[in-house]
Amino acid sequence: MSEKIFHGVPASGGIAIGPAYLYHSQGLTVSRRKLKPEEVELELKRFQEALAKTRSQIKGLEEKAKEKLGEEHASIFSAHQVLLEDPLFTEDVARIVSSDHINAEFVLHEALEKFKTVMASLNDEYFRERGGDIRDVGNRVLRNLMGKGDKEELKKLDKEIILVANDLIPSDMVNLPTETIKAFCTDVGGKTSHVAIVSRSMGLPAVVGMQKATMDIHDGDLLIVDGNKGLVLVNPRPHIIEQYRHLKEEYVAFQKSLEAFKNLPAVTPDGRRVTLAANIETPLELDDMARHGAEGIGLYRTEFLYMNREENPSEEEQFQAYKELAVKTGDHPAIIRTLDLGGDKFLSHLNDSEEKNPFLGLRAIRLCLKRPDIFKIQLRAILRAAAYGPIKIMFPMISSLSEVLESKVLLQECAEELKHEGQVFRSGIEVGVMIEIPSAAIIADILIQEVDFFSIGTNDLIQYSMAADRGNESVAYLYDPLNPAILRLIHMTVEAAHKAGKWVGMCGEVAGDPQFIPLLLGIGLDELSASVSVISEIKKIIRMMPYEKAKEIALAATRVKTSDEVFEIIRDNVPAELKAILF
Repeated sequence: MSEKIFHGVPASGGIAIGPAYLYHSQGLTVSRRKLKPEEVELELKRFQEALAKTRSQIKGLEEKAKEKLGEEHASIFSAHQVLLEDPLFTEDVARIVSSDHINAEFVLHEALEKFKTVMASLNDEYFRERGGDIRDVGNRVLRNLMGKGDKEELKKLDKEIILVANDLIPSDMVNLPTETIKAFCTDVGGKTSHVAIVSRSMGLPAVVGMQKATMDIHDGDLLIVDGNKGLVLVNPRPHIIEQYRHLKEEYVAFQKSLEAFKNLPAVTPDGRRVTLAANIETPLELDDMARHGAEGIGLYRTEFLYMNREENPSEEEQFQAYKELAVKTGDHPAIIRTLDLGGDKFLSHLNDSEEKNPFLGLRAIRLCLKRPDIFKIQLRAILRAAAYGPIKIMFPMISSLSEVLESKVLLQECAEELKHEGQVFRSGIEVGVMIEIPSAAIIADILIQEVDFFSIGTNDLIQYSMAADRGNESVAYLYDPLNPAILRLIHMTVEAAHKAGKWVGMCGEVAGDPQFIPLLLGIGLDELSASVSVISEIKKIIRMMPYEKAKEIALAATRVKTSDEVFEIIRDNVPAELKAILF
């Protein structure tokens, strides 16, 4: 047995050692059948019966998920019920069956394959992952059309294993025998996939996006899954196994130590206070905030409301979603980012033209300002929800002052309309902008005069500054947060905000990387917003890192020429007890 090492996406932290179990989803072979005219009506009835059976099955899965995984994960299946109302199921299949006289399962299968191709081409991880939901629902309808029962393979596992699969859909995750599975490895997926979300909630290590794991790993291979670094070792040598046994013990002890920090403030030994907030991708994560000690929400993405549908969400639907947000965060602030669609995230019903370079085209605030009819519905919903808690609003992809001024005019118009209608709302809410385009950082001193705060979005700031697509492996080496050019833009933004007496946060992935925290602390950021799973660890680092020492690191970083030198400065100047944790 040869030793191999696979690299993937670290989706859930921890270390597991055990035998591999390959799970192959049972693919469906769908044949095309021409219908006789007199068979069409019966075929349509058969399709409706399959939809009804699917609704019943999803309801059962929702109840099972509530019992096994909790209320927040059960809402995945509530969303699946909504997906059954998608035009794909309610209109498209029936129309083609009626017009072309083709059997329903073949029509549905062809539609799902086209959908799969489109979703796989998207560069945005969140939108790719949400495409898996409609495939899950569609495949369930297909199985019912073909008289196939639920898959039983996962229910029969009776020994401790590490599950290796191409992918796992939500219904697979609900049927898992959690007492026997010790870790997950998948060919596809990212940090927002259902495998990642559920594995984090179960406290099980997971490495996803491994590409060819199911081709090169065999049943019974001994695996080490390092969910912290995104590594999977296959048939490692004895001394490596022993090393990882010790690392596992240390990791478990470290995680237990974080419990003591959950309810403590993020304050340095010499008194510098930093706010630690959560980045929220979906409502599923709202209930995780308190458990990890988050102090509100630094970035609430609203795009999920627009996904898997042909019409835009109504004001009332958005209001209810934002009200839930306000209620669940209590006295802590919640920053709602307005619609950030465009680039590789366009929805067909919003895209009225094909762009040659969508990343530099009509997206985010540009799209909203072109479509004030859509934008004002969202703004009205946010103002109404703000009556129930300290909600703030944030505009993405700002590149000029005029965009800020136009957005504020529309926000004021919405407030006046609501007042005239006698609606309950809160006016005068805090308004901020994301600094994620170099032009915004360069004129930060001008922009800050019109807003209450900045939040630095490092993902796009790095991408646009370096002219390097962050999803393109060929230029991945350019995507470097420690590049002196990026650090200068961050410094420029922080200094402009503080000079004006305003606060500035960071909500990009950099804010959630423990190794960067000493530097970010020294630069003077007032808020860090990251995935809920890393908040306790970041809090511990801040409470161990003197602010004066962090400022020395940040100052030294401005005097060197390369990112390697910046990294060395961080590594060589943190306290010894912190160095043992970070490096």
